[in-house]
Amino acid sequence: MRKLLSLTIVILILTSCNTGDSMRSGPADRSATPETVAMLAGLHRTAGEGIMFGHQDDLAYGIGWIYPGGESDVKRVTGDYPAVYGMDLGYIEHRSAVNLDSVPFEDMKTFVQQIWDRGGVITFSWHVDNPLTGESSWDVSSDRVVASVLPGGEKHEEFKAWLDNLAEFLASLRDDQGVAIPVIFRPWHEHTGSWFWWGENLCTTEEFVALWRFTFDYLCGEKNLHNLLFAYSAVGDFKNREHYLERYPGDDYVDLIGFDYYQKGDPGSSAFRENVGRALGMLTEIAVAHGKLAALTETGYEGIPDSTWWTTTFWPTIENHRISYALVWRNAHNLPGHFYAPYPGQLSEQDFISFYNLGETLFQSELTALSIYKQE
Repeated sequence: MRKLLSLTIVILILTSCNTGDSMRSGPADRSATPETVAMLAGLHRTAGEGIMFGHQDDLAYGIGWIYPGGESDVKRVTGDYPAVYGMDLGYIEHRSAVNLDSVPFEDMKTFVQQIWDRGGVITFSWHVDNPLTGESSWDVSSDRVVASVLPGGEKHEEFKAWLDNLAEFLASLRDDQGVAIPVIFRPWHEHTGSWFWWGENLCTTEEFVALWRFTFDYLCGEKNLHNLLFAYSAVGDFKNREHYLERYPGDDYVDLIGFDYYQKGDPGSSAFRENVGRALGMLTEIAVAHGKLAALTETGYEGIPDSTWWTTTFWPTIENHRISYALVWRNAHNLPGHFYAPYPGQLSEQDFISFYNLGETLFQSELTALSIYKQE
């Protein structure tokens, strides 16, 4: 009842007034489809009224199950789906039938259509292989990879072919009426770390900015894709606003800014709350200054060994910050202990239900009612 009452209040607020600085000039892609424009406006409207909960690979697999259709560990616990659904496009560059976590891309298309029909939010990361060595995203054996894929580089034509394969998949995301389904695209994530070939110590600032801008221009310009919102996502240990923005490609190339940060170690440690709280404070200031959405783009606590983590650590850390969503990582069906959302019988299950019942957390049922894709 509390959840329903809070939702009713939010809907009344959103339908009765303009939330001031929530309205922006539109997506970075100035040729974005009406549905993509509506999505961005809807996300700005809801930001500040509640925080959407997201989960990586929520529909694909979970603890003890894989691809049954309509299943979800979050739904098993709460009776509701998350509001934001993360997926990864790694291996699409090779036209593989499955991604790097063995999720079939055809199934992924089905998930996207289901999420769109429910009014949920889709976000894609891309753990793209190293084009210079042929190894994975995590191969950091060379600091020449980014330079090699830029115009004039030895791998530029191959990289364009990879972008062609990516674009073909993104262009195929359509509803039953043939409407292109808008999604958040989060390439080159965690670039302020150095564990991916596009990381801070693996390329210069100028090379990274050129990589981002080329990706944006090629997908939106050359490939005529206009259903994308672009998310710029760093690591959460950035030192200050200047450090966060050091490799920022510019307001004309970004719609959402965020960072990734996970809790590790002792449940009693205060480091997660202190560090994420500090980073969110800076992030939201930057978002306001640049007119962008803000989000905690990846987070969580592997194995969730704290029975009250959701209401005593996670929610107090994020609740006072104007962010669009917070997405926890995946529940691997084949890696014991590698999960970030509870499942039936898990230690934090009851606390997660309490988290779900908070008036300010938004899951799929609330998002469906808020109709973020409604065109105005």
